[in-house]
Amino acid sequence: MDTHENTLNPQENKMGVMPVKKLVITMSWPIMLSMLVQALYNMVDGIFVSWASDKAFLALGYAFPAQSLMIAICAGTGVGVNALLARRLGEKNTEEASQVALHSYLIYFCIWLALAAFGLFAAKPFIGLYTNDPDVLRYGTDYLRIVTIGSLGMCMQFSAERILQASGNSIGPMVIQGAGALFNIIFDPILIFGYFGFPAMGVAGAAIATIAGQWLGMTIGFVMVLRNRIVPIRPREFRFHGHLVADIYRIGLPAILMQSLTTVAVSIMNKFLGSISDAHMFVITAYIKIESFVLMPIFGLNNGVIPIISYNYGARKADRIRETIRFSIMLSMVIMCCGTLLFWLFPQVFLSLFNPPEAAVAVGIVALRTISLSFPMAAIAIVLSGVFQALDAPVLSLIASLTRTILSLVPIAALFTYFYPEGVWCSYPISQTLCVILSVFFYKKVAKQHLRTLST
Repeated sequence: MDTHENTLNPQENKMGVMPVKKLVITMSWPIMLSMLVQALYNMVDGIFVSWASDKAFLALGYAFPAQSLMIAICAGTGVGVNALLARRLGEKNTEEASQVALHSYLIYFCIWLALAAFGLFAAKPFIGLYTNDPDVLRYGTDYLRIVTIGSLGMCMQFSAERILQASGNSIGPMVIQGAGALFNIIFDPILIFGYFGFPAMGVAGAAIATIAGQWLGMTIGFVMVLRNRIVPIRPREFRFHGHLVADIYRIGLPAILMQSLTTVAVSIMNKFLGSISDAHMFVITAYIKIESFVLMPIFGLNNGVIPIISYNYGARKADRIRETIRFSIMLSMVIMCCGTLLFWLFPQVFLSLFNPPEAAVAVGIVALRTISLSFPMAAIAIVLSGVFQALDAPVLSLIASLTRTILSLVPIAALFTYFYPEGVWCSYPISQTLCVILSVFFYKKVAKQHLRTLST
């Protein structure tokens, strides 16, 4: 049988026929690699800025919750686009799949308008919530305004990546993210410190390098989506359908809220840790930069797995769904156990990247080792969260995330802060364990309701 990828015949989509283990690896490794590069440049941003100015580094920390919320909105919307588009392809409904893709571009354009408005009118008041230092306020405002007003590239890049992922193209998202991240890594020091005739722009240079890389990714994404024949894009055939927007956000809204809860939890934890000591605050700021380097491969794996499960759910192939889930959990556990091992063996190396004060080193070694105990549990929780979204049970992802952050992490951390401040880092593995217990319970419920009814 001819399986040429440029045909419109949905039966030839590899997500329905390729051996599952090979499919998971094929779909996930390019995304994992590109997200590792993304995490690397996020960490490099912090390293270069910390070398330039302590106050600039603080400004990045204060801007982080807003940036995290931006990513939560875009990534959560992408979950809805990814799952719905893959499901329509699994149902062999190519026409509606094309409309889902076109609607995703419209939705992301509207998101950009909202982010740009925030940058214009609310960036300075937002940074002002955290600091009265005029230099930090200026650095934070400049950085946040640039990354929000220039976020059209980020928004459109998300749309292209999710369309390509859902259609079975795992290389495209890697190229899109990798190109933008590489551009950022190269131009970060050039624009921050001023080389090759460029002026030294400090934290503003870091922001400009970031959005320039995103615009490069957006351009590459446009070209790839237009050449993708699994989901044909014909703007002239666009017809607005409110039910498609509603379906996207029925799946994606819980993911947005779930990631937004993480932002809220980080903000609250900053308050707790800042009340203990400046060293604790420095450590959590550095940890957030390092953490993404460990977690991004799992999120990349998850992004590759969601369309596989969604496609086979639409195609009513329960055995392939179960095998995908088992293998994904096993693979994510191996990755996260390696992360735990690295944090236990080399905590001082990670901390030294940010020129920490002596007091922060002692605190940080204990912190990184303790927090890393939560990584294996996080692997299970993240994969099951994607499973719930792909199997049309996104609210369960939201409940599990709410338990892990607001309902468990925050109160447990509050108790440690009050009674035993030095043990506050234990709140991370404890809350993650509670989340896994709840997620496994939810999965058994979902498997009974959704998988047993499918023909195998």
